[in-house]
Amino acid sequence: MSEKNFETGAIRKQLERSQYQEHTTPLYVTSSFIFEDAEDMRASFSEEKQRNIYSRFSNPNTSEFVDKVVQMEGAEDGYAFATGMAAVFSTFAALLNSGDHIVSARSIFGSTHTLFTKYFPKWNIETSYFDIHNLAEIENLIKPSTKILYAESPTNPGVDIIDLELLGAIAKKYNLLLVIDNCFATPYIQQPIKFGADLVIHSATKLMDGQGRVLGGIVVGKSDLIKEIYLFSRNTGPALSPFNAWILSKSLETLAVRVEKHCENALKLAEFLENHSKISTVKYPFLKSHPQFKIAQKQMKLGGNIVAVEVKGGLEKGKQFLNSIKMCSLSANLGDTRTIVTHPASTTHSKLSEEEQLAAGITPGLVRISVGLEHVNDIIKDINQALNS
Repeated sequence: MSEKNFETGAIRKQLERSQYQEHTTPLYVTSSFIFEDAEDMRASFSEEKQRNIYSRFSNPNTSEFVDKVVQMEGAEDGYAFATGMAAVFSTFAALLNSGDHIVSARSIFGSTHTLFTKYFPKWNIETSYFDIHNLAEIENLIKPSTKILYAESPTNPGVDIIDLELLGAIAKKYNLLLVIDNCFATPYIQQPIKFGADLVIHSATKLMDGQGRVLGGIVVGKSDLIKEIYLFSRNTGPALSPFNAWILSKSLETLAVRVEKHCENALKLAEFLENHSKISTVKYPFLKSHPQFKIAQKQMKLGGNIVAVEVKGGLEKGKQFLNSIKMCSLSANLGDTRTIVTHPASTTHSKLSEEEQLAAGITPGLVRISVGLEHVNDIIKDINQALNS
């Protein structure tokens, strides 16, 4: 975002005002758009004109949301989806052919793992996983059929950090597409394109919305790749609804100020839990004890809002802890104004086998805390009483 500071661009990037001179962008609830004449219709469908045709293809609200994220990430173009997983699936489905190969970090979201292991093999698309703690093995996994290098950073749910600059160098060396899920960081904290990413994916449901209201997803990056994703999505129909796009675009206006407070609260909670007798380990990217603290500082502005903790006593003590929570929410979502506590092994990553969970760093006692915007003393008080119960 060269021409404006992040916050200013997020607020002032809007559609042109209509004849009514509205101050904020209106909601365009329409399935389709009309044409001036037969020639206008023909030219529009042949893509000689860039205009709205049908809301499955594009819509003014969706376009505004996409334009904002493109600006924030320093991308060329983008496309918005009904959910984050629609963005993940459509990106891979549009760019891969039968016989292609993916090299992915092992620590990824459970549904993405299911795509790679259950569904993509149906179309003869294979995936090889690398250990995020041993990036040197990536090059050994690359084959002539490898097309995409994929990772999340910070990872879900263990908040490990992967060196994006190193991934960018490997992708460039082997002529691979580097696709990064930037959901946990948001473009306010981190812009993977600066480190060599070709495409960046977000579940907009999380911090981009920030209030647990709507579902959404988006991919931004190089325009030639986005065109392929757009054509695939135009024909398969996973488009974001105008209403959700309108909500998300307004949400981005407050992204910076919200994320700043989320991160401030998360760091204070992490520092408190680091010395708690009922916790064996605490992982937060901006804690000096984090294994990849220096890498986090290199590529991230702040540490994010997710704190991962290991409750002493394993699964049973973890359940007891969750059952003792009073104020915080028990939910599978994250990035909400409200603090959310999740047990990944039995929820978001429950479809993984025990062996797969452990390989991804998910132990039975691991608890993911999505730190919200309540007063930090109240968050700490509730977490503390639950641990001590």
